[in-house]
Amino acid sequence: MPETRLDLARIRAARRVIDPVFLDTPLYPCEALEPVLGCAVSIKLETANPVRSFKGRGTEVVVSGLAGAVVCASAGNLGQALAWSGRGRGLDVTVVASRYATAAKLDRIRALGARLELVDGDHELARERAAALARRDGIRLVEDSLDLETCEGAATIGLELAAAAPSFDVVLIALGGGALATGVGHVLRSEAPGTEVVCVQPAGAPAMTRSWHARRVVTTGPTDTIADGVAGRRPIPEVLADLLVVADDAVLVSEASIIAGMRLLLEHAGLVVEPSAALGIAAILEDRDRFAGRHVVTVVCGGNVDPAAYHGWVG
Repeated sequence: MPETRLDLARIRAARRVIDPVFLDTPLYPCEALEPVLGCAVSIKLETANPVRSFKGRGTEVVVSGLAGAVVCASAGNLGQALAWSGRGRGLDVTVVASRYATAAKLDRIRALGARLELVDGDHELARERAAALARRDGIRLVEDSLDLETCEGAATIGLELAAAAPSFDVVLIALGGGALATGVGHVLRSEAPGTEVVCVQPAGAPAMTRSWHARRVVTTGPTDTIADGVAGRRPIPEVLADLLVVADDAVLVSEASIIAGMRLLLEHAGLVVEPSAALGIAAILEDRDRFAGRHVVTVVCGGNVDPAAYHGWVG
């Protein structure tokens, strides 16, 4: 396999520093979805933990080697995870976010003890501000997906999936900054090479998917999606290079399909998920023939959602 920035030995080592509360998450077949979607669907559930997303795996690896202060930009989930991991180790955590981010995510960042700074712009502006704070104060900047620790933490999900292979044919992974996709994809390429790795992104935030197809960085204008957790518009070149090695495909899905996916996960799996976590189901809905008769795993990556917005979406 061509090289990526990731390394299996480091990923296995990452498991040893991650709080067990984030590890060995449920992986189970959801039989109720099969007649609706026309394929066997298993769920890898990354929401049953203190920060309700997979991000805690990566922040645990980040903070394992830190002392002092740390800053990150976040749409919400990374900030919560870094606040949780940092609090347990006595770190001073600052999170920069858009003031338009999901209110419930921002509230949890504050509740976990981090200092929250809001910017009047999108996530890319938050990234610029976080970098400026790191330079000014001489503290560690955590850059999701660029920092290998975030990818290695996410990659431990791949170890858990590989242990269950070859019982499934396809893994559907939400694609935003790329830590989850590159981490899981790297492990599966090595440990379960017969498994197809398909990344899924909203059509309203297509930068990484367009970049994957063009095989070069493609930036986009403002995003337009309810899936705020994956709504970047400036792909990181190093992450794209890894993604080009490990992903078999990258697809875009509509907002209507994302909402339908959220509704199906509620009605047939009893799961309240944020839009990013429904991208896998949305991909099946939009291309049933591709997945018909196959065993598909979807990584349900987050469950941090504003209740009012959620009820407005799913009815």
